[in-house]
Amino acid sequence: MIDRSVFRSLVLAGLFVAVSLAHAAETTRPRIGLVLGGGGARGAAHIGVLEVLEKLRVPVDCVAGTSMGGLVAGAFAAGLSPAEMRSELARADWNDMFLDSPPYTEVNYRNKVISKRFLPASEAGVNSKGLTYQGGVVSGQKIKLFFNRLVNSDLGEREIETLPLPLSIIATDIGNGDKVVFRSGSLTKAMRASMSVPGLMAPVDYQGRKLVDGGLVDNVPIDEVRDHCQADIVIAVNVGSPLMKAEDVGSLLSVSVQMVNILTEQNVTRSLATLKPGDIYIKPDLEGISAGDFVKSSETADRGREAALAVADRLQALAVSDEVYSAWVNRIAYVRAESPVIKEIQVAGLKMVNPAAVERQIEARPGDRLDDKTLNRDMLRIYGDGWFESVDYAMLTARDRNILRVLPAEKSWGPDYLRFGISLESNFRQDSTYGLRLGYDKTWLNPLGGELIVAAEIGNAPGLLLDYYQPLEAQQRYFFDSSLAYGGRPFNLYQDNNKVAEYWRTRGLVAAGVGINVGLLGQIRTGWRQIWQEATLETGIPSAIFPAKSSESYGGEYVTLDFDQMDRLFFPSKGWSSKLAYFNSSQAGYSKVTADVEAAYPIGDFVVSSRLSYQGSLNGPLPYYDAGSLGGFLNLSGFTRQELNGDNIRYGNIRVEKIIGHFPLGLRGDLRAGVALETGKVGTPYTQTQLSGWMNSATVYLGGETPLGPFYLGYGRSDSGSSNVYLFLGTP
Repeated sequence: MIDRSVFRSLVLAGLFVAVSLAHAAETTRPRIGLVLGGGGARGAAHIGVLEVLEKLRVPVDCVAGTSMGGLVAGAFAAGLSPAEMRSELARADWNDMFLDSPPYTEVNYRNKVISKRFLPASEAGVNSKGLTYQGGVVSGQKIKLFFNRLVNSDLGEREIETLPLPLSIIATDIGNGDKVVFRSGSLTKAMRASMSVPGLMAPVDYQGRKLVDGGLVDNVPIDEVRDHCQADIVIAVNVGSPLMKAEDVGSLLSVSVQMVNILTEQNVTRSLATLKPGDIYIKPDLEGISAGDFVKSSETADRGREAALAVADRLQALAVSDEVYSAWVNRIAYVRAESPVIKEIQVAGLKMVNPAAVERQIEARPGDRLDDKTLNRDMLRIYGDGWFESVDYAMLTARDRNILRVLPAEKSWGPDYLRFGISLESNFRQDSTYGLRLGYDKTWLNPLGGELIVAAEIGNAPGLLLDYYQPLEAQQRYFFDSSLAYGGRPFNLYQDNNKVAEYWRTRGLVAAGVGINVGLLGQIRTGWRQIWQEATLETGIPSAIFPAKSSESYGGEYVTLDFDQMDRLFFPSKGWSSKLAYFNSSQAGYSKVTADVEAAYPIGDFVVSSRLSYQGSLNGPLPYYDAGSLGGFLNLSGFTRQELNGDNIRYGNIRVEKIIGHFPLGLRGDLRAGVALETGKVGTPYTQTQLSGWMNSATVYLGGETPLGPFYLGYGRSDSGSSNVYLFLGTP
């Protein structure tokens, strides 16, 4: 019988021999460099190539990548398996990822108010440099957070120089056209920079440089693996998009895309010319898959797998034993540790914004175990405040304390902004209207976040607006708000389904009040409102209720409760909203109540919605100059906008919409076809007095939220025989 100590010695000796042999095999085999080229969504093919290398037991000694190839190369060098990468790309919502803003439910009420009047994408900065703009359609906020999660940055920043595989990621200095190679520093920043397609994604600021897509200078960086790790054999994967045919190049966009493709193909040709006889070149067949087809990531990966299997005999020659390959896998694999417990939260890098305003959006607290979903939601909430061009984080350990450092980067094109809005509306009769809006938004007037908006509108309803918003404490829960407005607009009278008169109304308003921000749910406010109003008959015959000329001055206290948990401002897919407004004017002898409730619910590609509303007075009848109204798109669509006026108005609808299309990456919105059934009743009518009881309307329409605001083309018909066609684009 063998002594235990002898047995233990034999086992250890065996293990030593095995390790030594594996090490010897490692040192004698050729050094392999893997090169993953750029190509947008076509880069998912790299995952299929990695799957084949894994299947054949082919280890690599260093990796280099550009653009989407940089993303896959970074994830691979960080220890993610091909299966994990395939799963992450397949479940990623790329349409949402290229929209920087957080879910609409996570946007604060103040920003929602601004978005109702001005186009979010129209923002131009005003500073000492004059007018400045965001560097791309997409800031890349969600993309950067996705990269963080992909490589487990929530457990601590992944530095390239500390990764188990030598890694190079290629970017381009847009200022001078130089190639920039990341071999150290933040992994996720390098990945983000390499994927910054000019014009689509904003450049990345790095050491005084602005970096964009590396494909402009080196889309298949073969020389990099030879220089960086002295690779004996190069496996190069090219997934670049081919040049378009001359007859397909016509639009400004297609010309721009073709120019970029030409630059890319030129450097790819030069790079491929450096391949040696022993190198392996893989070019997957990606016919029918464009650079923007991220939703086809699984199919694209399969195409890459097929291409790698086509050269399996050459790859097989690079295979190693099970033992050697297992040792290599264990060396590069990432073993996720337990999420750390946060001991401290720091907000760093702010110059203008009060840190307390950022901290109010952070749900994580010291003592909590870090949760990456909560962390990402917090970052998006902070970004949604509208003051930052990006919000990132870093997990640090100092003196055995886990520190979550939040890193908001204030907008380089702020702190003041010009905002624009448009509205175009027609019923294909004589009631077409248009409006152009310009607003000057001056932010952070003081440490609490005071904001002043001065706006003007020209068109059929010209007007001026001055609004001052002042938070009363650093967390911005309580606020003071005041406004001054003056403008005019046409107002039509209808009787017996015909327009009988047209008035010009001018209105001035002064209001001041205080309010409470109820988290991200909405807002409650109260105050005083004073109104001056005049109306003059332009054409037609006045009615008994509406005189040919009138002038009123009245004021009173108001209370509003406005909660909005819809997922979108216009054409929502899910959620609910409610608004209750009360205005009491003892001067005029009435109290007006307006109530509105709406809900939406998705069922596959369909959205089912409903809305209920009420307009009336609790004390005395509504005066003609502040009457409630029905008419217009999805407000009893068989009637023209504000055709039905009166007191004690009730309305309800139910709508079914089918999503029939989406805008390309980086452009918000979808297109829908919808039908609506509506009903309404004016208890005391001031116009269309011949109508009594409940009125019904049926509506069909095409519409959706576009980059220019909501769009719809609809037709509504009432059971009384009246009908209307609606065309609208812009912000109401």
